[in-house]
Amino acid sequence: MSFISKLFRGFFSLFSNKGEKPSIIEKQMEMPVIPKEEVIERKEIYDLWDYLNFKLNTQAYHLINVVSFEEWIDMEEIRRRILELFGINYKNERSLYPYLKALTDSNLFETTDVGGRRKWRKKSLFIELKKKEKVEKKKEVEKEVEKKEEIRLAGS
Repeated sequence: MSFISKLFRGFFSLFSNKGEKPSIIEKQMEMPVIPKEEVIERKEIYDLWDYLNFKLNTQAYHLINVVSFEEWIDMEEIRRRILELFGINYKNERSLYPYLKALTDSNLFETTDVGGRRKWRKKSLFIELKKKEKVEKKKEVEKEVEKKEEIRLAGS
């Protein structure tokens, strides 16, 4: 079998172009054409809290301004901070709970029950937007593309 395989290899090597070097025109035709415009995808991150507006001097407004992102705050601390910042003391101490519940249900606040006391904090809400932009390449790249096209036309 080795004799037959050698015979066929020799026969096929006569017709193969392995020994020939490709010409300059063929090499340049193989090079990829660079597009004149490139699409770049850019990511932008926004904080949702920058765009939420609450009616001034409402209980929801007071809660948003008193509760922070870093620390868990219980109801006594919330009332103390509202009194300190806004000078308001609510007659009904339980009137803030429905607002806290609504903010928690709308996924703006987080809640935890540790040690029999409920505590709240703001949630970090970020939105990532992807934008596609078309960027024109430099004039040098356009000149290179034109030269390649001229060489192709001359070779055909």
